[in-house]
Amino acid sequence: MSAASGAYFGLNRWTATEALARMATGEVRARDLVSACLSRIAERDMDVQAWLALNPQAIAEAERLDALPVEQRGRLHGLPIAVKDVFDTVQLPTTHNSPLFENFRPAGDAAVVDLLRAEGAIVLGKTDTTEFAAAGRDARTGNPHDLSRTSGGSSAGSAAAVADCHVPLALATQTGGSTIRPGSFCGVYAFKPSFGRVSREGVKIYAQSFDTVGWYGRSVADIALLADVLGLGETLEEKDLSGRLRIVITRGPYHDRLAPESIEALDMTETRLALAGHAVSRLELPAEFVALDAHHRVILHREGQAAFRNLARRHGTALHDDFHHRVENRDGSKLADLARAYDAMALARIAFDATAGEFDLVIAPSAPGFAPPGRRPGDPVFNASWTLLGVPCLNVPVPLAMPTLPIGVTLIGQRFADKHLLEAATLVDPLLNPK
Repeated sequence: MSAASGAYFGLNRWTATEALARMATGEVRARDLVSACLSRIAERDMDVQAWLALNPQAIAEAERLDALPVEQRGRLHGLPIAVKDVFDTVQLPTTHNSPLFENFRPAGDAAVVDLLRAEGAIVLGKTDTTEFAAAGRDARTGNPHDLSRTSGGSSAGSAAAVADCHVPLALATQTGGSTIRPGSFCGVYAFKPSFGRVSREGVKIYAQSFDTVGWYGRSVADIALLADVLGLGETLEEKDLSGRLRIVITRGPYHDRLAPESIEALDMTETRLALAGHAVSRLELPAEFVALDAHHRVILHREGQAAFRNLARRHGTALHDDFHHRVENRDGSKLADLARAYDAMALARIAFDATAGEFDLVIAPSAPGFAPPGRRPGDPVFNASWTLLGVPCLNVPVPLAMPTLPIGVTLIGQRFADKHLLEAATLVDPLLNPK
């Protein structure tokens, strides 16, 4: 039976965990799942434009995995996964969506890609991204819910590919808001783990202090599946989640930039959690948190200065002017500003960990509002401070009272409490995103 007919019609819409369960029982083969995903891409990607390259060996890889004895199968057996095109992949070009790297073929896979493949995942292809996941050229990807709007950046193609049911899982990165914001715009679950917990080897670096590997899925269970594979199963401390959760909601210091839909999503979240019996309160962040976005930008551009200096020297005007902006320090920041930004980051991390440790969840906006028209990445102001703090963040879609474009809220924990955050998210997700 073909993957697009009979009992297998629409299996590209399954969550990753559901697909794994059905492959484990023999109800469906990896070949069927991959075929269904490729059929969906053929049907939709001329419009969505999520992909820069597809794996011509994907069907053959699925057939090889189908032939493996059960005891030799990995935890991601047969799952097709999209990879943002800033991760090195030996099978496929790694272009960074830059004309300077057209058809570039690295010698090996990025560490994360290698690990996922070792667990039986199939790299279905490379997804579009803002150039170098930083600036310059925008991704061409449209939002599957309204193609005239952006899917967000920089992880545009990965978010859209999961939202439009091309793949159940996709790799992303975040330096400002490049995982969480597209997740909100596209209506999918998006996870940025604690800084430093997942290897960045083989991923283009923009800012050493911020760059974090993230990923997209269609459920909290899908997000937790990859978290476990990538080594995030260790607990920071044991916490009891059997009773009422202690939850605090903050609009952040930039709340005057929130559109009505983001305010509605936060208010609905508060109401639903309180009605379910959880202990919900509001939090005003300390006054010094107002400056974190500016500190993030100083560090981002100064570390970007180092990251792109060689390309500016080697390629001159062939490199997009945005990167020369970083290299030439057109912001005019001083080294004293950089020192202050690093110090403020360190102190804020200590302060926020102390606050977050008193709660099971901190909840904040994921984006200013709905995805804006065009292809620009979107405003990172509601993400950058959390990235600077190095804390784990999970976007959860929140359907509003009337049918609308997607919007989400960000569930946040203290640094390295990734496992606790995902366990708490499992409990509240049915309230925030009732199916």
